[in-house]
Formats: sequence, C-alpha cells, structure tokens
Amino acid sequence: MKYTFEMILLGVGAFLALVGAGFAQDRHFEAHMWVLFFTLLAGTILLMRRIEFSPASAGRASPPPPQSEYFDEVVKYGVIATVFWGVVGFLVGVVVALQLAFPDLNIEPWFNFGRMRPLHTSAVIFAFGGNALIATSFYIVQRTSRARLFGGNLGWFVFWGYQLFIIMAATGYLLGITQSKEYAEPEWYVDLWLTIVWVAYLAVFLGTLLTRKEPHIYVANWFYLAFIVTIAMLHIVNNLAVPVSFLGSKSYSAFAGVQDALTQWWYGHNAVGFFLTAGFLGMMYYFIPKQANRPVYSYRLSIIHFWSLIFMYIWAGPHHLHYTALPDWAQTLGMVFSVMLWMPSWGGMINGLMTLSGAWDKIRTDPIIRMMVMAVAFYGMATFEGPMMSIKTVNSLSHYTDWTIGHVHSGALGWNGLITFGAIYYLVPKLWNRERLYSVRMVNWHFWLATLGIVVYAAVMWVAGIQQGLMWREYDDQGFLVYSFAESVAAMVPYYVLRALGGALFLAGALLMAFNVTMTILGRVRDEAPIFGATPALKAAE
Repeated sequence: MKYTFEMILLGVGAFLALVGAGFAQDRHFEAHMWVLFFTLLAGTILLMRRIEFSPASAGRASPPPPQSEYFDEVVKYGVIATVFWGVVGFLVGVVVALQLAFPDLNIEPWFNFGRMRPLHTSAVIFAFGGNALIATSFYIVQRTSRARLFGGNLGWFVFWGYQLFIIMAATGYLLGITQSKEYAEPEWYVDLWLTIVWVAYLAVFLGTLLTRKEPHIYVANWFYLAFIVTIAMLHIVNNLAVPVSFLGSKSYSAFAGVQDALTQWWYGHNAVGFFLTAGFLGMMYYFIPKQANRPVYSYRLSIIHFWSLIFMYIWAGPHHLHYTALPDWAQTLGMVFSVMLWMPSWGGMINGLMTLSGAWDKIRTDPIIRMMVMAVAFYGMATFEGPMMSIKTVNSLSHYTDWTIGHVHSGALGWNGLITFGAIYYLVPKLWNRERLYSVRMVNWHFWLATLGIVVYAAVMWVAGIQQGLMWREYDDQGFLVYSFAESVAAMVPYYVLRALGGALFLAGALLMAFNVTMTILGRVRDEAPIFGATPALKAAE
C-alpha cells in the first residue's frame, strides 16, 4: 500500500490540530487550528484516493516503476506552485494599491490594508519567490551534479511542507495572528514548522552536492547554498520567541527596544540580500547561459562576485535605522558596507550581461532572453539605487516615503519577477517534454506588459516619494511646517491610482503566462507568425 506512511502522518497531524482547536486558549489559535485541520484532512483524503485496497493488489507487491535519472516530478509541482502563487500575490498587490487610492475598499476586519499588505509581500516573496527558488534549485543541482535528488521522498516533504507553511502564514495574516514586527512574521508554531521544512531543504540540497558525480561545484550551487544556510540563520535568530502557552497564539520576542530593531533589520535586509539576491543570482548563472547557449562570461568573476557579496551584505542592515536610537557608529557601518556593495553587485550584473557576447542578436528574436536581460538590467539599477539611498543625506529625504516603495518594487518585480518568468518559460517545455511553448508571441506580450507595468509603478513612486520628502521638510519663515501630514497624504492620491495601473499591467502579464504555461503542459501548440525581427526558417531550393 503506497503512501500509507504519508497518510498516517497527515491523519495524526489533523487529529492534533483538532485537539488544539478543542483546547485552544484564545480564539485566534482556535481559528488557526481549524484551518490546519481542514488542510490536513483534505490532504489525507487526496492520498487515500491514490491507495489501492483491492484484494488482488494486496497479495502481491507490484514492481516499482523505473526510476528516471533525475527527480523532476517535484520540480514540476514547484513550477506550477510558482505560477499559481505569483498570480495570487500580484492580485493581492493590486487590491492593496487600490485600497490606498480608494480607502472605502478596506473591508473590516480581515481584508483591511493592515492585514492585506503583509499577505501581499509574503505571497510574492515567500510563496512566489520561495517556490521558484526551491523548484529551480532542485532542477539545477541535479543537472550540475549529475546526481538524483538526495533523500528520496524528502523532496516531496520540502515541497508540501512549504505549501502548508504558506497557507498557515497567509491565513494567520488575515486572522491577525502575527508577531507584529516590521514584516509581520507568523506566530511561533508556524515558525517552528518552517524551521523543520527548511532543515529538510538543506539536507536535500547539500546531500545532492555531497553525492555528486561531477567533481566541480558549479557557481549557481554556491549561491543557492549560501541562500539556504543564511536564511535558516536569519529565520531562527529573528524569530526567537517565548510562547505564553502551548495552546495559545501569543508569544513574546526574545529581543526588545533598539536590540529588536537592529535584529529585525539584520533579518530584513539580509532576507533581501540572500533570499531575493543570492538565490536568484543562482538562477541567473544557470538559465542565462543555457538560454543563450553561451558559457558564463567570466567564471573567475562569478567566484569573486559570490564571496564579496556574501561577506558585505551581512553588515548592511543598519542603514534602515538612520536617525534612530541605534548608535551612530552602527548606522555609519551599515552605510559604508551598503556603498561597498555596489561593486560586487555590478560585477555580477556585468557578468550576466556579457554572457551574451557573440549572441546579442538573440535579444531581437528571443523574448525569453530579452526578459532575462531586462531582469539583469533592473538588478543593476536596484543595486545602484540601494547603496545611494543608504547614504545619510539621501536617506534623510527618502526614508519613510514612497521612494523606498518604488525602489523595492523596481528590484522585486524587475529583477526577481522577470528572471523567474524567464526560468519558468525555459523549464516548462523541458519538464513536460514539449517541443516548444504554446505561444512564443505571448511571451513577447508578457515581456512588454511586465516591463511597462514596472516602469509606470517605479517612476510614479519615485516622483511621489520625492514630493513627500520635500513636503515634510518644507518650513515657512517662522519655522513652522508648511504642510500638514494629511495634506501630504492627499497629494499622493493620483500617484496611488497610477501605481495600481502599473500593478494591473504586471498582473495581466502574469495571467498571460499562467495561460501559456497551462496550454503548454496540456500539449497544445499555437500556430503563429515569427516575432518581428526574427529570421524566418530557410527552405530548400526547388
């Protein structure tokens, strides 16, 4: 009986969740346990449908199916989850943008801005980005190690365990069950579950590297491994908390005051540095050479890029706390390391772009390459803007304004979004053994919708942020503020409407991708003319 152990495990989990709901010491914990119960119950039922109970199958064990060279089933599920959570995250982002422009769209208590905003950021970063990193890392480490994924079904535990974390975190945000920090982290029991899943992820990835048949560890795996190890460290330290009770949702952080603020931004900025930068650089170093069919421009530069980036990034967090109670030397230290980060970041950008040496014509004819190159360009722009904004004089104008929001989204949507889209378009035909994507022209449309959406969004937020900063520091002849805070908020309404428009364009591109990927998986192929600029296929002379 296949899946028996997994079914028992899910059943026991559902029973414990039911007990937790029955003996809960607060209504939030009770509600969350009911969410967990129904999620695990649904998983148990789905597994039961895949188990054979017929007498004929009970007497004899069927031979195991032939094992392929690589464990790609979990990668397939990861790609589908990436597309699904991406659409969900972008949709919530558009709703949140509209809530700021039109406050009547705030629906109490579950769907107000305060609960929807962390749902959006976590859905895009951890659900969309996290699934993309897990799926691509499992794909890449097998190919570059020439070894099957380590741990057998442990890869499935990582995937489904991570989906359970996403569901518990997302419902926790809407129910108001968080630690009330800057990033509104889930409560202690969800954090513990993620720790278990992440340790399993490290075991699978590291085990595959240790059992590799290829003597060399390709540079993409260095970046993935740094991402996995550092995120584990950040998550454990930042979420150190003491639960009030075993059957309650409330806990108290191990840190307080300025120590808590410093720990929070050590976590926050390095989540950007290792989750949104190092992991996706691993993606860049594999998929751009593959799609362009060119070697990495400089392997030596990639190693320098890796070591300088991971050494410097870990010190840059205090630049988020300029002009606060944090000691001035710590603020300056964060600023100095942030400015130094500009050099290795641009070294990586140059390495990615110059990989196309001898293949620049593909930017005209291949929309997937175009998407990847645009991603690297946004990476370069974001890693220039970030160090600049860490300088105290610039930060005094930009901090707490929508300039920061524009900076974050130009990096997250432009760099993380576009490189992930390119990776998905590369992977889907190969994983499902299709000759090509359903529609290459749709990829082209997706590129332009996404790029236009990012440009509108970021440019509007840059202007809005600078206007905010100038309004807040405008004094009259007698030393009084010229504008009230309410006036500065009212001045933002047109910008917020345009931001929602930019987000809607980006969402439209993601929906187009979801349709394209679905039709490709189903084996459909669309007849279409070549993209403008593409060279038509040559025919034999008659």
